[in-house]
Amino acid sequence: MRRPAAPVSRDPATVPPPPEKSTAAWSLDILLWGGLAIILIASFGRVDMPNLGNLFSNTENMRNYGRDFLSPDFSDWKILVGQMWLTVQIALWGTFLAVFLAVPLSLMASRNLAPAWLVWPVRRLMDLLRSIPDLVSATLFIVAVGLGPLAGVLAIGLNTAGVLAKLFSEAVESIDSGPIDGVKATGAGRLHEIAWGVIPQVAPLWTSFALYRFESNSRAATVLGLIGAGGIGQVLFESLQAFDYNTVSTIAIIIIVAVTLIDMLSQAMRKRLL
Repeated sequence: MRRPAAPVSRDPATVPPPPEKSTAAWSLDILLWGGLAIILIASFGRVDMPNLGNLFSNTENMRNYGRDFLSPDFSDWKILVGQMWLTVQIALWGTFLAVFLAVPLSLMASRNLAPAWLVWPVRRLMDLLRSIPDLVSATLFIVAVGLGPLAGVLAIGLNTAGVLAKLFSEAVESIDSGPIDGVKATGAGRLHEIAWGVIPQVAPLWTSFALYRFESNSRAATVLGLIGAGGIGQVLFESLQAFDYNTVSTIAIIIIVAVTLIDMLSQAMRKRLL
């Protein structure tokens, strides 16, 4: 019987040769990066990049704007803080509704839990929810329920539900199947498998994703106020229309402070949960 050849010993001081890319890999890299360069060059004029110099040409207007913007007016700060608090509540309720919708959607869209005939349509529904911009859906809800915070809550809820459902389903698909098999071995039903084998594994990640989206929704709710969905965005739009840049500066400061506080709160909650 022929013995296998002994492995060739190498000198530890010898530096191995660097890995080499194949011709196919080099061709793919050239195709990808070359295509990106071609798109950038072709779109240079279409995105109006040649007029970048105009940013520095109207210096007088920029100085006037900067002078007013650097002189915030805090005379109505209580009203503005109240509107910012309303914006945060819009984001909070929108995120809550999104999580309420995303949990069942994510379970039905997970390939390791649901059958293929259910996964495909649920994933297309999630794509639809994610693809509709907040401003478009908020406009539709304004027509349905009128001006006010409810339109913003519903718009944020639907869009965020599509995003969270995708993230939640990816977390479910990456779990360890051992706990599920253990629960299944006891004769438990499908709901028990999810409750005791799936949820404990994904709950920390789900919470982290939801908190991150709440931070993002706090900014999105500000933008929705520009079209009449309530909150500080509506006051910001009115101040911009009136060229009241002193108030605009105050609103910007309040938004920055609010987002910073939300971020600090989210980090503290993540540390306790993860």
